[in-house]
Amino acid sequence: MNYIFILYFLAGILQDFLFTSSLRLVNQELKFRAASVAFLDNLVSVGVLYNILTKLDNERSMIAIIIYSLGVGTGTYCAMKFKLFEK
Repeated sequence: MNYIFILYFLAGILQDFLFTSSLRLVNQELKFRAASVAFLDNLVSVGVLYNILTKLDNERSMIAIIIYSLGVGTGTYCAMKFKLFEK
C-alpha cells in the first residue's frame, strides 16, 4: 500500500510544477498555454484530493496529505529551477 504514497508525492510534484508554470505563462501573457496548463493543474489537484478523501481511511488520509504537500513543495522548486513552458 506504500506505493500509493509515492504516487501522491509524484502527483504533488506534477501539480505544483504545472501551477507554477501556469503562473509564469500568465506573466508572459501566453493566454492559451496558460489556460491549458491551468486546466491540467486543476485536474491533477482535484483528482488527488478527491482520491485521498474518498479512498483512504482517517489514519492514512493525513499521512497522504502530508506526502502530497511535500510533493507540492518539491514541484515548486523544480518549476522554479527548470523552465519548460517558457517562450
